[in-house]
Amino acid sequence: MTGIQRLTRFMLLACAPFLGIILFLFAFQPEMKAADFTTSQKVDFTMELQTDEVGKKLIQASRDGVLIKSTIEKMYKQYSQTNTTVSSLLKLVKDQAGRPPLIFEKRVSRVLGKPIRQASSDNIDVKLYTYWDAEFKGYALKVDLKNSKAMNMVLGKDKLGGSETTLAAVKRYGAIAGINAGGFADGHGKRYPTGNTISNSKFIFGFFEPNPKIAGSFVGLNKAGKLIGGRFQDEAQLTKLKPTFGASFEPVLMQNGKKLDIPSKWLNSPKRASRTVIGNFGNDQLIILVTNGANESGSSGATLPEMQNRLQQLGIHDAYNLDGGGSTTLVFNGQVINNPSDGRMRSLPTHFLFFK
Repeated sequence: MTGIQRLTRFMLLACAPFLGIILFLFAFQPEMKAADFTTSQKVDFTMELQTDEVGKKLIQASRDGVLIKSTIEKMYKQYSQTNTTVSSLLKLVKDQAGRPPLIFEKRVSRVLGKPIRQASSDNIDVKLYTYWDAEFKGYALKVDLKNSKAMNMVLGKDKLGGSETTLAAVKRYGAIAGINAGGFADGHGKRYPTGNTISNSKFIFGFFEPNPKIAGSFVGLNKAGKLIGGRFQDEAQLTKLKPTFGASFEPVLMQNGKKLDIPSKWLNSPKRASRTVIGNFGNDQLIILVTNGANESGSSGATLPEMQNRLQQLGIHDAYNLDGGGSTTLVFNGQVINNPSDGRMRSLPTHFLFFK
């Protein structure tokens, strides 16, 4: 072995470990770098995606929040507007509910003026008016019946054949007001009602009379507290209306808001007289018209056509003439309001009374 060969061998042996290390490093370095690069890229890429997704969700949440806020604001605004609208509607309904009675009262006042007296309770509202015509002075009693206790018809001294003045009946029953009711006939020292007369839902006089043609027209209240009346051919026809009380006279003056023809007998017998008329408005309130007459000669008081005109002015639906002349009596709060043409009150068999 030459010296050169020995030297070369020595260098190879001496450098072998280092060459091994270098070869090892060269062999494994690229792989490690590749692995590190790949792992680093994957981690960074995943975090980027997650961050991007979170960012998108945050942006969407923000947008949703804005949308929800806007929706809530709109809903609140609508609620406020609706609440205001509902309040306005309720106020309008309340105001409108009060209009018909107000319009009604104004219409009555235009014809009759302001009431001179009035009374009110849970049972009834009553207003008393005065009015003048060229030929007579008149009185009007407007009555709002609130229940079945507010009005009744009573017999004189509570018996058939009995009689008393309207004032006496009012005081005996403690009524706030009263008027004379149906016609009468005397016999055997007693005073009886004529025509169909009903009390407590029972006939006490009527179709069983010998001559029912003179029975007259009936007027009274039914079980619903409504004014009913007219001429009836038989008992069943009247009973069908379920009357609780009523009396009879002549003639019918108004029907369904229209004036009826008045038989010639009643136009001139007498032509003028004290009158008592009862009718109803479209809202079922009652009107009683009473006129003064100096006597029964037919030269003073009101004609029936004049009463019809006044009723039509008031917008009355149905109206019936009650007994008049010396029988006409209007009592309010314990006082006789009209001037009875006899110079004193007449004793009568039937009276319509009104109660507080």
